[in-house]
Amino acid sequence: MDGVSYAGGMTSDSDDALSWEGDDDTASHRTGRPRRRENAAPPVEPPLHHATTTESAAVAPTTRPPASPPPTEAAPPSAPAASVAADDDEAPAGLSNAMLLLVGVVGGVYLLYSVGWVVGGLRLQPLASFLVADAMFLPWFVLAIAAPALWFLATWVLTRGRAAWVRVALLLAGVVLLVPWPFVTVGVVGS
Repeated sequence: MDGVSYAGGMTSDSDDALSWEGDDDTASHRTGRPRRRENAAPPVEPPLHHATTTESAAVAPTTRPPASPPPTEAAPPSAPAASVAADDDEAPAGLSNAMLLLVGVVGGVYLLYSVGWVVGGLRLQPLASFLVADAMFLPWFVLAIAAPALWFLATWVLTRGRAAWVRVALLLAGVVLLVPWPFVTVGVVGS
């Protein structure tokens, strides 16, 4: 006994033992039909037409399932739909020249404010040691140095989808609120 196919019949081909009835490989050996390649398109059956009673009696029903229709290529989208899709994919417009200049100037002012907080805070530390301990002075000193950068970053991120005037107003509010008062009052040399 060389092998048994799924249908229960005896076969002499030893490869049939590892296949199921109806596989393309074994069906081509028994029926003599050429094997169908896996990536080839399925055979297309002729379209159904109105048959007379004599023709319908002559047509024998098939036992295999009907072949799926051949894949059709998608029609190209219409021009207006394509232009709308292209508009959605475009990147948002960049900053205007005036806004870019303002952001650069305010960013430079914030950088100078950070340097002012470093210089003014270091000059203020001996004076502050009479009022607070160094352990309390250091965290606030570091936060004061980072405050202009944090304000700029928070304004940039939180006003991303807003109107330009909101961003400008918050950046200018930071210029007023984050003035390094120790540097302004004590200065580099001190009084």
